[in-house]
Amino acid sequence: MAEYKWPEEGKRTHIGKRISRLDGPEKVSGRAKYAYDINRPGMLFGKILRSPYAHAKIKSIDLSAAEKMPGVTAKIINDVGFEIQWAGQEVVAVAAPNEQMAEDAMRAIKVTYEKLPHFVNELDRSKAPAANLRTPSENTEGDPDKAFKEADVVIEGFYGNDVITHCCLEAHGLVTEWTDDKNVLIHPSTQAISTVHLELAKELNLPAGNVHAKMDHIGGGFGSKFQIDRWGIEMTRLSQKAGGKPVKYFLDRDAEVMVAGTRPSSYGRVKVGAKKDGTLIAWESDTWGTGGYGNASGPPYPYVWRIPNRRAKNQLILTNAGPQRAWRAPNHPQAALITMGALEDLAAALKMDPLDFFLKNIELTGVRSLNYREELLKGAEMIEWKKNWRPRGEGAPGSARTVKRGLGLSIHTWGGTPHNSDCDVIINTDGSVEVKMGTQDLGVGTRTVLAIVAAETLGLPLDAIKVTIGDNKLPVSGGSGGSTTVGGISSSTRRGTTDALNLLFEKVAPVMNTTPDKLEAAGGKIQEIGKPANSMTWKQACAKLGTQPITARGKQPGKEQLAQGGVAGVQMADVSVDIETGIVKMNKFVAVQDCGLIIDLKTAESQVFGAMIMGVTYSLYEEKVMDEQTGRMLNPNMEFYRLAGLHDIGEFQVHMMTGKGYDERGVIGLGEPPANSPGAAISNAVANAIGVRVSTLPLTPDRVLEALAKKGGKS
Repeated sequence: MAEYKWPEEGKRTHIGKRISRLDGPEKVSGRAKYAYDINRPGMLFGKILRSPYAHAKIKSIDLSAAEKMPGVTAKIINDVGFEIQWAGQEVVAVAAPNEQMAEDAMRAIKVTYEKLPHFVNELDRSKAPAANLRTPSENTEGDPDKAFKEADVVIEGFYGNDVITHCCLEAHGLVTEWTDDKNVLIHPSTQAISTVHLELAKELNLPAGNVHAKMDHIGGGFGSKFQIDRWGIEMTRLSQKAGGKPVKYFLDRDAEVMVAGTRPSSYGRVKVGAKKDGTLIAWESDTWGTGGYGNASGPPYPYVWRIPNRRAKNQLILTNAGPQRAWRAPNHPQAALITMGALEDLAAALKMDPLDFFLKNIELTGVRSLNYREELLKGAEMIEWKKNWRPRGEGAPGSARTVKRGLGLSIHTWGGTPHNSDCDVIINTDGSVEVKMGTQDLGVGTRTVLAIVAAETLGLPLDAIKVTIGDNKLPVSGGSGGSTTVGGISSSTRRGTTDALNLLFEKVAPVMNTTPDKLEAAGGKIQEIGKPANSMTWKQACAKLGTQPITARGKQPGKEQLAQGGVAGVQMADVSVDIETGIVKMNKFVAVQDCGLIIDLKTAESQVFGAMIMGVTYSLYEEKVMDEQTGRMLNPNMEFYRLAGLHDIGEFQVHMMTGKGYDERGVIGLGEPPANSPGAAISNAVANAIGVRVSTLPLTPDRVLEALAKKGGKS
């Protein structure tokens, strides 16, 4: 009988190989349909009138002129007396036969506001109104005061990164319609197809089963697309008001950048102490930040390292600048920047190579310390650290007299434990196989992973597996967040396909004059173990099912542990900095990452490459510029909210840690961890190159030049 456990290395046909995404041809040819591509007969187009003020009270709303327009339906979202908390917050929803009419209707709506004081810049905490400050959290372990007195070297520094915004290529939105007076069909752009309908059903006072959610593809989410959102609810109400007509609504680009969610800022003053031999003994930090107008938990300080004597205080500040949302590894990039920045500054003060400093103290990272050691050494080999590193400010020769070169590093972690997942596996009498699950593919290879696991288990080629996902009527699976997806879906699929295969063995064993426990599936055949001559083709075996296909449901969690959590990763950056222009150029960026058993090596590497690209972007370019006078975002577009382009990236190299010591842990999520270190590694490389810390991300030319000026020179 087939077992649930993963096949050992050397016995795998598909798992761990470099396999291209199965839906790649469909996407590059344009045949793939995203929610934005859905157009229904008689469809209306939705728009939302948003507040121009960061903080205000609504005094009056007049919809009469808009409602007189042919085909226009309008609905108040936030009524008179409501207190607006950020520029861009929703006021009125409209729907019309085309987008231009919807725009005209919005212009016809009259809204008056009472403007109230706003606060949008949290960098200088002293300027925050008392009402915007939340009670700080504080944690102390050991005796940091005593440890600092015993330290031979102590450094103090200021570090931080600004708020950045989600900028999904496919904006947030949906197509929604009433199929009758009690049932709703939605096509959302979502990371949670199995659960996105629940909030909508509750708001509409409908049974959850009366809301049907379908979606084939999604153009980016990164943590921001779990909710149905206010616009999803109000557009569904507009559809109802318009007699059930479909309504299509997707955020315009300015709204996407202003209101679709941000990654919180984090700033901190840090003090770290060590003995003269480099032994790390003390940490103290006072950090603060914002996710806009709403509560947020602070990053863990110090990050990864369990420094024996530490004191960490963190404070949330509310700002009238839009809401936060999960953004690929919530809190971790901020924590990595502040922690690794302070530790590299301490290494510089000790006149130690930071690689040696990290290796000396690596046991303070705890259970993953051996992984970190191995990964640091591998990363150093890839970037030729010992050949290229120079003490801070002595930068290796650049391409010109004004160009300084430097290296920086960072380490990171993440959980990645699997979410709950159900999977139905059907083996049909004609030999076809279908895997069905209420999950979603964010473009990272979910369909491919499901096909790989099923094909591996059943001994079939990948093209023999049909994967059906993207519908809340399918077996429930978790949302794609927290790096929980691959562990959850691969585990339930492994169990479902194994159970289905064992049922097939029971059917064919008597025909083959053997018992089910002596059969295996391999190479498109069912055969007796050790006696491959006693075999039949897969189709011949399935024909023995008669008229009844086999259906088995796999569940996660379930029998045998197929996935775990907890990973380690290392990244190292090689940069050049022009000290006359302040421009930072990426030369080389390397990542070493573990994630347990890798299902598809090609898509795993792609996940890391994507995180590194995002990392270069948030380290050097992304900047949400808020106007303190008006409280509005000044760059809500893709022209001035800058993202990295191909010429900004440099050379990337990725090494996945696999084999003995890694594969035995089973499958662990990978989406978040490699997004954590880029800011820290790149910031450290810039400090190494120019001899001074640029305190905050992004490392824009003006900030680099300002740091050089404060240093007292340009060398």
